[in-house]
Order: sequence, then structure tokens, then C-alpha cells
Amino acid sequence: MKIGTKEFDMKGKTYVMGILNVTPDSFSDGGKFNQMDAALFHVEEMIREGMDVVDVGGESTRPGYAAVSEEEEINRVTPVIEQIKARFDIPVSLDTCKSRVASAGIAAGADLINDIWGFKNDGNLAKVVADAGIPCILMHNRKTPDYTDYMQNVLEDLAESVQTARLSGIADERILLDPGIGFGKTYENNLEIINKLEILHSFGYPLVLGASRKSFIGTALDLPVSERLEGTLVTTVIAVMKGAMFVRVHDVKENIRVIKMTEAIINK
Repeated sequence: MKIGTKEFDMKGKTYVMGILNVTPDSFSDGGKFNQMDAALFHVEEMIREGMDVVDVGGESTRPGYAAVSEEEEINRVTPVIEQIKARFDIPVSLDTCKSRVASAGIAAGADLINDIWGFKNDGNLAKVVADAGIPCILMHNRKTPDYTDYMQNVLEDLAESVQTARLSGIADERILLDPGIGFGKTYENNLEIINKLEILHSFGYPLVLGASRKSFIGTALDLPVSERLEGTLVTTVIAVMKGAMFVRVHDVKENIRVIKMTEAIINK
């Protein structure tokens, strides 16, 4: 799979997508990187630690988040994307569910669109991605965890997202799937889908796991956001063992080391 100018092996390798939240209110690092210098310094740091793709987000999606206007989101992400592309040789993912923001981000240089609603929030987003000829991450999400058969319902929901992508003209080799940890799921739902992640391989698309520092880890370990690294690393080990192509994380260095060690063992 090609993202930007980089080629990624779709089997047998797990890559790291580093999180860059240019927001004042993200659950883990809100306000830390919403100034240009701080954002670029953090990108440089994550590249030095081994990051493969940087995922830029301009709107917090934590529980109880305050929505921002399209204009505000565009103003937050586009200057950062432009500067990243001008200074670094790294693929840029844009975390947005809005077609106007995606269009502006792509014009600024975004190489991938990461949609937390799997093309179910904005009817124009799939076409924007298709017209740009870039990859997309389709995440599973629901407004409420109202499942009748949890894993089967997740598969059905993701199938709808995939159908929208394909009907809009997005090629199969440009689709990635994300189970949506922490989105429209109970604590038990989150644990179950990580444990059964391999079921999503039935679609034939690469998988992305974004579990870094999330609240289910805090619940399991009774720890605040600032102390959830070890719990995150466990989810990364499981992602590698279950064949995920990407993990989306805050702590690049530690997750890179865990991936290398896990791959050393399972590929022996």
C-alpha cells in the first residue's frame, strides 16, 4: 500500500502512526501541540523515534467533546499539514469526518483521511477521498452501544462503510479498517473486539488499532491518562500478534520497541 511517497508492506509488519492533536481539549494531550513550533518539534521527535505516519487531528473526539466549526478545524490543521510536508519526508494522515476539512487538508498535502465515522457522518467525504485517489481509514462507530449481536453487528456496520467507499470509487488497495476502540462501545465491548481482532481480517483489508491511553485501559488498571503506557503496550502486542498493519499511538519510542520485540518472537 502506498501512502504519500512511502510503500507499506500489507502483511507481516506492523507500523506506527503517531498522534498529533492540534487541539486545546484532546483527552490526553490537549493544548500541548496546538502551537506551530510545539507541533513541529513533536513531529520531529516522533520521526526520530521511528514513526511511520503522522496522524493530525483538529477536533477532539473524546467523550463529551465540544464540536468545532469546519472553518476552525481547517484553520487548525491546514497550516500544520503544510509545514510538516515542507519540512519532513513523512506521510500525513488527517483525522476528520468532514468533507470540507478533508478537501482543505488534501490541498495542504494530506496523504490519507482517517474518518472516525466510516463515511457515515458526511455524505460527500467518500467522493472527496475517491477524487483525490488517496487511502482512507474507515473506523467502526455508533452513537450508542445498542448491539443485538456485538461482533456480527460490528462486521455489518463496517461492511456498510466499505460498500460506501467502493461505490464512491475508492479502490480496495486504498481501504484500511479500524475497530473503533472507545467509540460507541462499552468497556466489555472494547476488550472483546481487541481479543477477537482477527475476525476483521475477513474483509481482506489492513487493520488499524487505536487504543493508546484510552479510558478502557484506565478502567482495567484504575489509572489516569498519564499512567496508561503499559496498558497501551499490551494492546500493541496483541495488535502485532493478530496481524494489524498500524497502531495509532501517543508514545512512539516505547511502542516501536514493543513491536520489534513481538515481531522478533513471532517471526522466529
